[in-house]
Amino acid sequence: MTRTSDDRRLPAPSTPDPQEAPGLAWGVIAPGGIARTFASAIGAETQQRIVAVGSRSVERAQTFVDELAPGATAYGSYDALVADSSVDVVYVASPHSEHRDHALAAIRAGKHVLVEKAFTRNATEAREVFDAAREAGVFCMEAMWSRFLPHYDVVRRAVDTGLIGDLKWIAADHGQALHPDGPQRLSDPALAGGALLDLGVYPLSFAAMLVPEFTTVSARGTLTDEGVDESEVIVLTAADGVVAQAATTMATQTPNTAVVAGTKGRLEIDGWFYFPTRVRLLANDGQLLDEYRSADTIHALHYEAAEAARLIAAGDRESPLMTHAETLRVMDLMDEVRRQLGVVYPGE
Repeated sequence: MTRTSDDRRLPAPSTPDPQEAPGLAWGVIAPGGIARTFASAIGAETQQRIVAVGSRSVERAQTFVDELAPGATAYGSYDALVADSSVDVVYVASPHSEHRDHALAAIRAGKHVLVEKAFTRNATEAREVFDAAREAGVFCMEAMWSRFLPHYDVVRRAVDTGLIGDLKWIAADHGQALHPDGPQRLSDPALAGGALLDLGVYPLSFAAMLVPEFTTVSARGTLTDEGVDESEVIVLTAADGVVAQAATTMATQTPNTAVVAGTKGRLEIDGWFYFPTRVRLLANDGQLLDEYRSADTIHALHYEAAEAARLIAAGDRESPLMTHAETLRVMDLMDEVRRQLGVVYPGE
């Protein structure tokens, strides 16, 4: 990399080593695709251990145990899993439509919870879960795993320290070709399907991480025949003049990149921006000043598990990197986007 007379450099990440987090006993609700990724990551990169797996099918739970959590107990119901006294913390990996009920069941059983993103179908359900967690005195966090990655820490610190000057512009996209030939749940309003809660939450949460408050939200998009959102572009503005654009679609593959621009330069985050990847610092004239390359090469869900384990062991009840208030703020934004697009889920 060619250096210039501009001596600005990216900060090194301050993310704790996931291997140093205390090992806790985890129960997994709903052994689907994301749960498999989670189990693989924590098994390879942390001291965490899965001791129980719950599914509506004990056979499905046992298959998960045999492949990814040898020695764990397989349960044919979620109630049986949360009642297991050996479980310290429950990872909720069911469809969005079930997050509220499954999280509440775990909380009522006295378990700490890590709930997949999007946290619930809507902000009202999210508030109910957080209220229950506070009343029960248990840890509760949204599993927005990207927030805990080293390269997100680099981006946060670069913006906070003024490395790119005053923040002015954020743009991020997340598109995958998942409809109509992908998972059926994405087409189903009863399962809180659509692009927003599954994919759009990533660029929205990324923008929210860098901007404390947005004052306006404007959304335009298209719906499927089933009535869930297929694609949308969301424009958000802040009182200090920052503009953020979050685009998402489940109809096609997009670059999945992000740009954070200020008055003195910009950060470019390679695709997929929410995976471990590269961050480049560029001057306003386009000159490359520095870059950070993530050392991780796998789907890095182990950072969120390590964050939860550290905080639970310390007696904390929420994460400073993904507070209850921050999850609620993102949920409120998504509620407003759905309102503007006309997406309503059964039972809301």
